[in-house]
Amino acid sequence: MSEPYKGIFPIVPTPFTEDGALDLEGQKRVLDCMIDQGVDGVCILANYSEQFLLSDSERETLQTLCLGHVAGRVPVIATCSHFSTQVAVARCTRAEEQGASMVMMMPPYHGALLRADEYGVHEHFAALSDAIDIPIMIQDAPLSGVALSVDLLVRIAMEFPNVTYFKIETPGTADKLRALIAGAGEYIDGPFDGEEGITLMADLDAGATGTMTSAMASEQIRPIVMQHLAGNRDVAAIQYNRMLPLINFENRQCGLKGTKAVMKEGGVIKSDRVRHPLTPLPSHTRTALMDMARELDLIAFSWGK
Repeated sequence: MSEPYKGIFPIVPTPFTEDGALDLEGQKRVLDCMIDQGVDGVCILANYSEQFLLSDSERETLQTLCLGHVAGRVPVIATCSHFSTQVAVARCTRAEEQGASMVMMMPPYHGALLRADEYGVHEHFAALSDAIDIPIMIQDAPLSGVALSVDLLVRIAMEFPNVTYFKIETPGTADKLRALIAGAGEYIDGPFDGEEGITLMADLDAGATGTMTSAMASEQIRPIVMQHLAGNRDVAAIQYNRMLPLINFENRQCGLKGTKAVMKEGGVIKSDRVRHPLTPLPSHTRTALMDMARELDLIAFSWGK
């Protein structure tokens, strides 16, 4: 990799048929739609991909399909998180073998009470770093319940040469990004944020160079990042303020269901089903979301029509 990755690397949703099976043809259409949005890369098998509702064999099927179908058109980040370091190493090794450009990893956790301490987190990433050569992104998100201190992240960045990307999406993301960059900036290729970009401007001001949103509005969010990186903060702010109602609505009202609903309406996928125990998007929420998607003329809202 000659240049660090930057820009927008949205999460790839996983489409299902109405009976809950993987929709593999729909998955290919999702990837093609995202590439047509002009993304800088994509991230597969993440939380917004419903990875916690997939079997191991389904993960393997999807990873093989996605990497094969993208075929180098954009970089692919594969999420390989697991509480077991042994399983996580095997997942990362397989992703590298299949051509992933990077892996994204949550710290080791399992449910509310099984969480690694700082020593365990450090050793987990030491094993991953030893096992593969491609970059590793640490996802620091509230879902894990694992507190990743800035000091620990700085230590990991300085000690493990391929742990060079950090997706921060905890409360106070901007402050944590600033502290992380101040402590280990020369060791970090990609300070990223997430959470659908709900704090994107503050995070870019703090030094973020990329974002990992959903795939709903990638072509509308990417210019915010790129204009900011080019020094045009005022231009970025105008576009951010234009997009913020949708970003907020998605983040607070829809979650991962939002992108699938828009892609179904746009003919990208046939069904926006989510797997139980997740429940469908309420009809009134769907109506409001479609009104916003139509007004913003989102690519995903019309791609397959």
